[in-house]
Amino acid sequence: MNGFSFLTIWRRNGRVWKKHILAALIGNLGQPLLFLLALGYGLGRDMAPMDGLTYLQFIAPGLVASAVMYGAALETTYGSYTRLTVQKTYEAILMTPLGVVDLVLGEIVWGASKGVLSALIMLLILPLFGVVPSSWVVALLPVLFISGMFFSACGLIMTALAKNYDFFNYFTSLIITPLFLFSGIFFPVQTMAPPVRRVLEVLPLTPIVSLARIFCYGRLGEPVLLKILGSFLATGCAVWLAGYLVRRRLIQ
Repeated sequence: MNGFSFLTIWRRNGRVWKKHILAALIGNLGQPLLFLLALGYGLGRDMAPMDGLTYLQFIAPGLVASAVMYGAALETTYGSYTRLTVQKTYEAILMTPLGVVDLVLGEIVWGASKGVLSALIMLLILPLFGVVPSSWVVALLPVLFISGMFFSACGLIMTALAKNYDFFNYFTSLIITPLFLFSGIFFPVQTMAPPVRRVLEVLPLTPIVSLARIFCYGRLGEPVLLKILGSFLATGCAVWLAGYLVRRRLIQ
């Protein structure tokens, strides 16, 4: 097989997804859109500006980043676990010339693609709320894809370890929800006490939220390279670990 054979998995998942596209998009976009409405458009009108932005403008890019996280992570937890255990799709795939590496990369890239699609829809909706991103927002898309790869890999790690669907409650409650709340979407991380700030700054969603804000408003005076390199490194480690654990799960 060639180096892009993992795209066979991507196409297979895409064909299945098209059969229930509306329900999938509602599930991925529901929470970010509700927070945008309730906190940004509602409560935000009574909030003081933050970092020179209205509260709606402040939280909107972070909610775009969170849509990637939710879309990618949910796909490679509940979706991948179903394909692994209930439908036995993975076993069928491995009976073809495709290998575990193709399977893992296909699942991760598919999850990242779903996450970025959710983010794109959010970006298209923002002008309806009066938030107009700058032309630099195009540079945000590869950053969001890297983030989607990371959270897809994290979801696949959980799938490789899971014994049942209830296991994912730990992932969503102890990892995804805290990241959503404490990665700088709703308040500036820099305003926290130094020990707390240092912890929040190393959370994997925090640099993505910061980059989303930078590129959405063209605030290029802020440092971006270190944030991007850190996200690349974290993604590479997560993808490797996902591949290792999925291989071990499939051959045991």
